[in-house]
Order: sequence, then C-alpha cells, then structure tokens
Amino acid sequence: MKSLVRMLLVVLALAFALMYGASALNSSQGYSGDNTLTIYNWGDYIDPDLVAAFEEETGIKVIYQTFDSNEAMMTKIEQGGTTFDISVPSEYAISKMKEEDLLLPIDKAKLPNLKFINPRFMNLSFDPDNAYSIPYFWGTVGIVYNTELLKGMDFKSWDDLWDPGLRNQILLVDGAREVIGFGLNSLHYSLNDTNEDHLQEAKAKLEELTPNVKAIVGDEIKLLLANEEAAVGVVWSGDASEIIGENEKLTYVVPEEGSNLWFDNMVIPKTARNIEGAHQFINFMLDPEHAAQNAEYVGYSTPNEKAMAFLPEEISSDERFYPKPELTAKLEVYKNLGKKMLSHYNELFLEFKMHRK
Repeated sequence: MKSLVRMLLVVLALAFALMYGASALNSSQGYSGDNTLTIYNWGDYIDPDLVAAFEEETGIKVIYQTFDSNEAMMTKIEQGGTTFDISVPSEYAISKMKEEDLLLPIDKAKLPNLKFINPRFMNLSFDPDNAYSIPYFWGTVGIVYNTELLKGMDFKSWDDLWDPGLRNQILLVDGAREVIGFGLNSLHYSLNDTNEDHLQEAKAKLEELTPNVKAIVGDEIKLLLANEEAAVGVVWSGDASEIIGENEKLTYVVPEEGSNLWFDNMVIPKTARNIEGAHQFINFMLDPEHAAQNAEYVGYSTPNEKAMAFLPEEISSDERFYPKPELTAKLEVYKNLGKKMLSHYNELFLEFKMHRK
C-alpha cells in the first residue's frame, strides 16, 4: 500500500513539474501575461540598454522579436501563432490593421508622458486622435550620395539618378512602396497613385534606370555605402544618418519633386496578454530622456518634443533629419492602398527586379 501511495505521489510530482515547466516555457515565449512583455519590432530599432532599464524598473521580462517588413509583421499577427504585446508598424499598416480589427485601443490615461509628443505628429490621417497608436519614430525617403566619389554632382531631383555617369553606382532599398514611389514622384505623380497608366509609366522609367542600379538590398545597404561599394543610395533618413556617421563624405537630400514622409508608431495587437505592461512600456519610451537616448542610438528622428533638449546639438539642429514643417508639408504619407493594389505594387516591383537580370 505504501508503495502504491509513493508511486501516486511520484506521479503527482511529475505532473506538477510538467505543468510548471509548460508554464515557464509559455512565459519565456511571451504567453505569461503580467510578468512578461513580448515586443515585435524592426531590426536594430531600439537601444538594448533601454530594454534592460525597463526590465529593471518594472520587473517585467521582455521577449524581443524582429520583422523586416510591415507585410511580414501583419501576416504573423493575423495568424495569431505568437502573442505580441507591442508592435511598431508604419502608418499605412496601422490603417490596415485597424480595418482588420487587429488592434486594441490605447488608454491614454495610462500614458502621462504622451504630453511630450510634438502636436504635429499627433492626430494624423491614418489614426485620428491616436486611438490605436503612439508615435515612435518618423523620417523621410531620399538620396544619400558620396560627395568625394561624385565631385561636381548635386542631387536635387529624382531625375538625377538617371544620369549616365552613375552606371552601376546606385543601391536601392528592397521596398516596393519606396521604389515604385520614387518612380511615380519622378514623373510628378503621387506616390499613392493607383492610375494604371501612371503605374506602367513609372515602371517603364524605372526599367531605364537599371544600368545605374548596382543592387537592390536590405539592411546591408548601410555597410555597402559607408564602405564606398557604391556612390549613391535610395534610403530611409535614419539609415542615411547612420551611414553618414560612419563616413562623413556622404550626405543626404530629399528630392524637390517630393517623397515619402513616414511614421512608425507603437501599437497593442488585439491578441496581447499583458495590456498593462504594454502601456507601461509605451509610457517608458515616451520619457524625454529615454526617447533622446533611443533616437541617438537608432539614428532616426524622434517625435518627442521635450527629447530634443537631451540630444546633441549636431543632431537636433540637422535639418536633413529634422526638416522644417515647410518641407514636410510637401511630402506624402503612404496610404493604405488595399490588398489588391498593394499586391499590384509588389508585382510591378518584382517585374522591375527581374528586368535587371
């Protein structure tokens, strides 16, 4: 009888251990709730020291995962296989996620530091009254170029990229909206244009650019330009800032025809388990000193008005990366074009990439 009792006790102990182990595993994967926060962000898009400081301040363990495109991020959240408490999509993705009921509303009463955000970055068309998203970073798309390798050349227009003297000298970011967008802008069309004749005209013009295009690449574009593997790149402003930090021969310009003004905001996906922790993290990142530290580390522009006082003057006064409202008023935010049109943009971009081969 005692042997049977001991056996039952062993079985119960094993069952308890398995249950505890499963619970601990779920916690490490972001399923625990109160003591874990799972963040889904772009690669190299936060100062790791801030994550450590948040963990120390709150006792919440952060599980950090990254994505490389809005589309990949939306697909994973929509599938629901992993629970994410915070994500950082771009403006058109936020609009799409709202439409598909993938976001929870923000409780602004839990964000006392929200008052530090510059009002010009609040209440924008993709999220009126910031009901579902809070500003994180913002910037532009433009041209970074090497002033030493290209002596005498100045880039004021997108059309300058088509100069025959730039053969095999241009790197492009691997993004359909960015590349098709500057093709449209070079023709003085909107980068949100859905007119098929205009789109085909832009694709045809981009195909004429192919002799000048050395490669279409991802994050490695920063290293390649800094190491002078190419003289010109079409990049996001934050990448340009990082590249220039590595090689002062480079500079950055937003072409006169116009370009993209983009915003990445923090959101709480609908499947979030730690909603309270998500608000704590958002408010932590809105602290002016934290926002300044993050902006200096990442290289992108902070929307936090009070944070500007904590940035080195050479950063806060650099109009290439903190352009005045007169310039940003001329730029366009990406609109949510709908699934069908977005797929069409991707098809046109793929055809352009295949034309290069």
